[in-house]
Amino acid sequence: MSYFVSLMSQFIHFLYEFTGMIGFPSYALAIIILGIIVRILLFPLSLKQMRSMIGMSDIQPELKELQEKYKNNRQKLSEEINKLYAEHQVNPLAGCLPILIQMPILYAVFQAMRNYDYNQNASFFWISSLKEADPYYILPIILVLLFFFQQKLSMSKEALSTNPSMKVMLYVMPPMMGMISINLPSGVGVYWVTTSLIMLVQQVFMNRQREKERAIRQEKRKEREEERKKEIELLKKQGQNKNKKKERIAQAKARKKGSTVTEFDEENPKAVYQPKK
Repeated sequence: MSYFVSLMSQFIHFLYEFTGMIGFPSYALAIIILGIIVRILLFPLSLKQMRSMIGMSDIQPELKELQEKYKNNRQKLSEEINKLYAEHQVNPLAGCLPILIQMPILYAVFQAMRNYDYNQNASFFWISSLKEADPYYILPIILVLLFFFQQKLSMSKEALSTNPSMKVMLYVMPPMMGMISINLPSGVGVYWVTTSLIMLVQQVFMNRQREKERAIRQEKRKEREEERKKEIELLKKQGQNKNKKKERIAQAKARKKGSTVTEFDEENPKAVYQPKK
C-alpha cells in the first residue's frame, strides 16, 4: 500500500507542476484537479453503487409489504423478493463491490495528502496552509451539507417514511463525517469537498434517469395488468360459452326424452330433467 501512497504523492506533485505551466501554481488547484480525475476514473463503479442505492430505496415500501404478507412463509417470501429485485433490476450486493474496489484508491489518496510536504503556494482563500486544519470549519460545514443532500437525493420519500434506519443514516452520518473532517488537513478537506460536489451532481443526473426508468416500468406494469384483465375476461367468456353449450345439449337431450328443462346445473346436469307426467 505504501507504494500506491508514494505514487499518489508523485502524481500530486506532477499536477502542481502542471498548474505552474498554465500560469497559476497552486496546490489547492492541483488537489481539485486530482479529485476530478479520481471521480472520472471511478465513475463506472460509482454509477453502479448509486443505481443500487436508489433501487433499494425505491423498493423499500414493496419489500416491507412482502415481509408482512409472507412473514410465516420464508420460501415464498424469498421467491417474491427475488421477483421484486428482477422487476426493478436491483442487486443488493451491487452497491458493496464498487465500495470495496474504491477503498484502496481512496485510502492512497487520503494518506498521500495527509503526509504531503507542501513547500509553497499551499494557501487556499482563508486557509494559510493546506497542511493545517480549517481554522473556521468552513470546509467541514460544506462537507456536511453536501453529504446530507447527496444522501437525501439517493433516498425516496417512501423509504424514509417506512424505514427508520434510513432516516437515522440521513441525519446522523453527515454530522459524523463533518466531525471526522474537522481535524484533517485542509488539503484533504478540499479534495473531499471537490469529490462530494461531483458525486452530488452525478446523483442529480442519476435521479432524473431513474425517474424515466420508473415511468417506463410503470407503463409496462399497466400494460401487464391490462393484459391480465383481458385474459380474465376471456376466460370468463369461455366459461360462459361452455355453460351455454352444456345447457343447449341438456335441453336437446330433454326434448328427445320428452321432458322439460326447468334449470341447468353445471355440477349436476342430471338434476335438471323433469319428466312429463
